[in-house]
Amino acid sequence: MEFIYYFGNVFEPISLLLLIGGTIGGLILGATPGLSPTMAVALLIPFTFQLEAVQGLILLGAAYTSTVAGGAVSAILLKIPGAPANIATTLDGHAMAKKGEGAKALQLSFLASAVGGVFGVLLLIFLTPLLAKWALAFGPSHLFWLAILGVTIIGSLDSASVVKGLLSGCIGLWLATIGFDDIMGAQRFIFHPSLGGGINIIAALIGLFAIPQVLTMFAKGRQGDGIEVIEVQKHAIKDAVRELLSRKRAMAIGTAVGSVIGLIPGVGGQIAGLVAYDQTKKFSPERKKFGTGHPEGVIAAESANNAMVGPSLVPLLTLSIPGSPTAAVLLGGLLIHGIFPGTDLFDNHPDVAWTFINSMLIGQVLMCLFGLYIAGMAAKVAQVPQSVMAAVVLGLSVFGAYSVQSSMGDVYVMATLGVMMFFLERFGFSAAPLVLGLILGPIAEANFIQGSMIANATDGMAPYFLGGGLNILLIAIVVASIAYSVWMELRQHRITNTPQEETLV
Repeated sequence: MEFIYYFGNVFEPISLLLLIGGTIGGLILGATPGLSPTMAVALLIPFTFQLEAVQGLILLGAAYTSTVAGGAVSAILLKIPGAPANIATTLDGHAMAKKGEGAKALQLSFLASAVGGVFGVLLLIFLTPLLAKWALAFGPSHLFWLAILGVTIIGSLDSASVVKGLLSGCIGLWLATIGFDDIMGAQRFIFHPSLGGGINIIAALIGLFAIPQVLTMFAKGRQGDGIEVIEVQKHAIKDAVRELLSRKRAMAIGTAVGSVIGLIPGVGGQIAGLVAYDQTKKFSPERKKFGTGHPEGVIAAESANNAMVGPSLVPLLTLSIPGSPTAAVLLGGLLIHGIFPGTDLFDNHPDVAWTFINSMLIGQVLMCLFGLYIAGMAAKVAQVPQSVMAAVVLGLSVFGAYSVQSSMGDVYVMATLGVMMFFLERFGFSAAPLVLGLILGPIAEANFIQGSMIANATDGMAPYFLGGGLNILLIAIVVASIAYSVWMELRQHRITNTPQEETLV
């Protein structure tokens, strides 16, 4: 219970001001398309040079947690994920906003984020030594099968059919191969100089989600029916709390999935949110409501992507292994102040380590309070005329894509993918499976190649990839996921094609 001893350090005037400022700034940065948690933390590192180590980490930690949650604002109101971690939030969150339930969706997202985030930080506090050893058990073969597990959920993710979902995912997997192979250095599909570094995930994310929205808004304006008045319904916070408590299954699945995936180095919050959404959908008796504005979709996604924050820092603080890109930037913030994470961090610098962790716990509460305060006002964005909204979203999209690497090439990639997605949506394809394929492609490929090298130097491919308890468990889950998706598709097809018998007596 050593962390309690350092709890008061968080409430020192300067530390508390930095915590509040980092939380508010993180919410604003998170709601800005293109500014991911990693970029937000990186932008703030220069401001920590003149601060003490613990104060700098408080600022960075607050920005990390609140940026992940803040991304839900643009995901819900504009259908533009503020960060890859908020992809799954768009699936039901934006549908709720279009029905005038934007305030409700935002309230649920911040409440779910707080619950998941607090649980994740508590795991970091109480189970750090145990979880660090468990995280080390994941090698290239396990990460490969974990990526394949993510691929198996593509078929049922926000698509009218499993086939179209899988085809969207395959397009994403192909897009992930563009650029130079990180392992072998081979050049692949570089038919334009802008593609030399591959497709940047942030630029792709903005293009695939935002540009189709912009084109749709402009098309409606051309047809003369662009004036669409959405009545924003007021929603009391106590009703949102009651709604959250009535959706315990979605809350539990999201928090559990986010906590486990956050612990695995290199996976990230985007996978946590999508897997949690998929599993909640599969276990829900209201499965057909997902994608139409179902609160459980928002709760599962947001609880998962915040629950992964705490566990993602376990390998960093105990083993000096960043568990996510943002954790890698935080590692830089530690090293700048001469603090080296590792097994002796909590012995040599307990004040820094525990004050930082405690600030993240308090930061989750502050993030929720500030988020709930702005939810009602932010929801009024839905009442902005579509002609104005289209121009604003287009401007934010260009800014977000360009700001990632200060490259017009990313803007061209964003525009091209956006136009392509606009036409694909007309044939029933969805952006979410495509993005998931784009994210999972490099993870699966890099770990397969690394695993192949290890396997060839040891016992061979089959024992390395198919042997061991953890591999067998992951393979079993992959098979079960595929079987479930196929069974649900066949069942739905059979129900759809069964003639309804007249029951009038």
